[in-house]
Amino acid sequence: MTPPPPRRRRGSGAPERSYPRKGSVRRSQMITTYGVGSMVAVDSESFIVAGTDSWNIAEAPRIHEHRLARVLGVKGFRLPPASDDTSKDGVHVRRFPLWHSCPSCNSLQHVRGFNSPPGKNECGDCQEDLVPSRFVIACSHGHIDDFPYWKWAHRNNRDEGVTGLCGGELRLRTTGRTASLRSIVISCTCGIPEVSMEGAFRSRALRDLRVRCTGKRPWLKDAPAEFCTESPRTLQRGSSMAWQPVVRSALSIPPWSDGLAARLADHWEVLRTLDRAGIEIYLKALTLRQAEEIPVEAVLALLEAERHEEAQVEEEADHNSRYVALRKQEYERLQAGNAERDNTRDEQFICEPPNSSSASLQPYGLATPMLVKRLREVRALKSFTRVHTPDSHTNTHEAPLSLAEQDWLPAMEVEGEGVFLRLETERLDEWADQVGVAARVERIRTNHERLLREKASDAQSVPSSPATPRMVLLHTLAHVLINEWSLEAGYPAASLRERLYTDGFMAGLLIYTATSDSAGSLGGLVAQGEPRKLVTSLRSALRRTEWCSADPLCIESEASGADSINLAACHACVLLPETSCEQNNGLLDRALLVGTPEDPSVGFFRDVLTS
Repeated sequence: MTPPPPRRRRGSGAPERSYPRKGSVRRSQMITTYGVGSMVAVDSESFIVAGTDSWNIAEAPRIHEHRLARVLGVKGFRLPPASDDTSKDGVHVRRFPLWHSCPSCNSLQHVRGFNSPPGKNECGDCQEDLVPSRFVIACSHGHIDDFPYWKWAHRNNRDEGVTGLCGGELRLRTTGRTASLRSIVISCTCGIPEVSMEGAFRSRALRDLRVRCTGKRPWLKDAPAEFCTESPRTLQRGSSMAWQPVVRSALSIPPWSDGLAARLADHWEVLRTLDRAGIEIYLKALTLRQAEEIPVEAVLALLEAERHEEAQVEEEADHNSRYVALRKQEYERLQAGNAERDNTRDEQFICEPPNSSSASLQPYGLATPMLVKRLREVRALKSFTRVHTPDSHTNTHEAPLSLAEQDWLPAMEVEGEGVFLRLETERLDEWADQVGVAARVERIRTNHERLLREKASDAQSVPSSPATPRMVLLHTLAHVLINEWSLEAGYPAASLRERLYTDGFMAGLLIYTATSDSAGSLGGLVAQGEPRKLVTSLRSALRRTEWCSADPLCIESEASGADSINLAACHACVLLPETSCEQNNGLLDRALLVGTPEDPSVGFFRDVLTS
């Protein structure tokens, strides 16, 4: 009988790879997927993205968005740097997690214990590539550390489990019997019975093991460990809950959208200190240098707009209310429009009403739609969270992007198009006063406020839920239209986004394409805003919403979705890709659009569907 061939090992004859091995991500992913503090896999290795104070941004392009920078308290934004073989520019990373295992000898230990050859991440004995730990521990304050394998393996032997001085070596192997954690087995050469990873993800697993948060922040260079009283949780290294970005965005609107503010960005601090005569002299000198005239009146208008906006910001007590004020400015501009014929080709915001009559939309309670033929959006990474999903209405702890305070944030800019829809407030208020409508929204609100209390770090400052009949209706309407337009106009649902305007007097929504890939602006979405097409697609979307393949369970649901903050909403009818939704697919109820079999009157559009 022929013996089996020996196990293939990478010998000295195999081509060597340079260290560190390079991996590449798109610049936009540095804001949404692989930002500061996140873990990225490169070949068979794992790294954590370092803080912005370690980035080399000498060649990184600047991004200007005056209104958003003011709200976030920074001077400006930078596009995450890109590097090549000749550039020193780039984003730094650090190896994490530090515990690795060898797939050949099953050794499990700190990466330094493997005696790897210089420039390689492999077992010194087996010459096999090391496998980074699949498991990490993290707390809701953003701290993260290696999983405590010693304590987990010795948890039934408390003396050795506490001290970690049994003198043995850990081993990790996979039985292959199942795909569950039960098949991942940890053992120690000291002779203790081997244990599986089953139960490691229980909420009290680490607390019962007396494992406390170490307060480590490995993404920040030389950061001291913080004192932390939070209980850590076990997470998969690639879990979405190991890193959740806190992104804030703004649309470029007049008077900041014509490119003049970007041209004057390096001179703005000087111009703010001058009177009119001084500004005229300064601009004349600048015109001679740039060989392009800068209108004095336009600069004065920008300065006046800045003073007015700063006064509005100072009136707001916290960041969230300032962000709402920013949305109100966008809402007013979307209502007012900005005609293409009145602007130059450099204008980044073009918004006009359709040429045809909007009378056919009146039965639906819709005001005249606005066609946003050109828009620019800036998205900035403000911070990030772990364990808990960030919510703009909670005071969830946000982990910093740098150890030292920076006057800039990483950001990206995207251009696209969209359709702005607004409901008639009188009809909306009359509908919202119905007992059945108020009762359904109150159920959503109660569940959401319970969630906010659980997430709040301070029980005395729990924010109120934004769930109102107006908000839930507009949010659900945005979802069904995105689903409809993805079918009718050929857009992937993930390339369409919603932007809600529901606070205070606002009652509108913007559906737009603002992506950094090919599914951008080709006029197809703007065409859906023409009244004739809009009526057809709106009626079709509402007809689809009347029935769900999960009915009657879906329409009769008392609570659904993550954290039970939805009612009649599921993946078969309303939910979208998470990148398209501002509320993480929460605060939705399609019954508010079309009603229920028991109470059709709660549907805002029920009369239109039955006529």
